[in-house]
Amino acid sequence: MASNRPAPEAPFVPNQRTETFGYGGRRPDEGPWEEWNPTEDSLRPVRGRHRVAKQRGGGLARSSTVLGVGVIAAVGAGGMASANTGKPPVSISLPDLPSVESLPAVGSLFHDSAHEAPQGSATALSDVGVSSAETGQGTSDAGEALRNRIMAQAEQQQAQVETKAQDAAEAAAAKQAQEAAATAQKEAEAKAAAAKQKAEEEAKRKAEAERLAELARQYTLPTSSYTITSTFGQAGSMWSSGYHTGLDFAAPTGTLIKAIHSGTITEAGWAGSYGYRTILTLDDGTELWFCHQSSISVSVGQKVNTGDVIGRVGATGNVTGPHLHLEVHPGGQATGIDPMAWLRGKGLNP
Repeated sequence: MASNRPAPEAPFVPNQRTETFGYGGRRPDEGPWEEWNPTEDSLRPVRGRHRVAKQRGGGLARSSTVLGVGVIAAVGAGGMASANTGKPPVSISLPDLPSVESLPAVGSLFHDSAHEAPQGSATALSDVGVSSAETGQGTSDAGEALRNRIMAQAEQQQAQVETKAQDAAEAAAAKQAQEAAATAQKEAEAKAAAAKQKAEEEAKRKAEAERLAELARQYTLPTSSYTITSTFGQAGSMWSSGYHTGLDFAAPTGTLIKAIHSGTITEAGWAGSYGYRTILTLDDGTELWFCHQSSISVSVGQKVNTGDVIGRVGATGNVTGPHLHLEVHPGGQATGIDPMAWLRGKGLNP
């Protein structure tokens, strides 16, 4: 590139004033001046409304520098967010950094033509006169915005964690309440079942009592003013079988013997070791043996009702004293059963 030759130095003039060139007009004591032809190297960047040409070949370096400045600002804002919050750190995702062209005082460096006005929202430095304070203010605003976004996202994530924990606690409480309700329901059902069973048992007992009372009106004890001296199954040598086969009602001789239930007289007379014996056969086939009587008041084939007199207490046969020996033979079988239990089953209590 061609350039003008360097200007010669001005001659020294004594008593020359040191005032700034171009202010106050020309003074008469000033010496002659030659025209100053500045070179390209001696020129400073001109301020004012002039377009700034993009330097080719250096765009990548400037782009890297600006990107580095943005990253440093973002990291600094993140540090400020971590230092200023009192909440525990929460995992966050770093939002996208602003584009380089949108940063103040930088967008004008990235246009392809040095003689065309910047496109979009970016404006050249010479058009807006951006100062270094304004550039710093823009970077501070970007960092503050980034910090606010990070803190907002952290608060949102923290709120999500708290909501999730609250939901889990509510679910656990609901499950516990459901289990408690199920347990209470089972206990209530168990109590109701026990009460129902008790009521059923009470109803059965009452029904049995009523049945026995009804039977008691149909059955009666064979004698009165007695004492039970020997029971069924009692062992002893005085009995030929080795044990007692009936129930003994000890009473004075001549005490009346009554029919326990209505039936038919199937036997009446002497029976060896049983003495005088009367057999009353009930409608169900059960035979009642009345033994050791002193006298018999009925005959075979006679129908009797409950409470009718069939004989008197005596001491005939194999005995040690006056008493009524009673045996019960269901279905007319040879082996008898316990008369005490049979009488109680009919509502009687010997």
